[in-house]
Amino acid sequence: MKAKTSSASLAISTDIILPSDTNALNGLFGGELLARVDRICCIAAQRHSNSICVTVSVNNVSFGKVIPLGSMMTIEAKVSRAFNSSMEVIADVFLEDRNSGERTKVNEAIYTFVAVDEHGKPHRVPEIIPETKLEKMRFKNALQRKQLSLVVAGKLKPQDALELKSLFE
Repeated sequence: MKAKTSSASLAISTDIILPSDTNALNGLFGGELLARVDRICCIAAQRHSNSICVTVSVNNVSFGKVIPLGSMMTIEAKVSRAFNSSMEVIADVFLEDRNSGERTKVNEAIYTFVAVDEHGKPHRVPEIIPETKLEKMRFKNALQRKQLSLVVAGKLKPQDALELKSLFE
């Protein structure tokens, strides 16, 4: 299976925040943001794997700043690392100033997806070839995050989490 660059799995969505998307304080509902991020991350995973992908976990979400009513919001998602059948996808959420066009990162999320066939059976996905400094850092850190999740779930012994050990040496 041929490896792909992380840019091949890029997915971008831009939208405006409407009244039906907001809470009583006129900020985007957290659940609405999670749903939008889940969809765009799924597209990135499907582009990378060329198959159906299902969400396995929401590993981290940082609600850094309220996304106000009327805002233009862009979500950029990329596969940061592919394992056997699973992929870690990182989404960056930006607000765009209507007047200046300046973008500000306000939120970040990390999801895990698994590629499946039409019967729901997991299958192998191509590896990722990180290109930029940020992509290389996220690629390396993805293995640490995966090992941490496996240790917490009791599926990996702490002494076998070599990438985590390297953090403390």
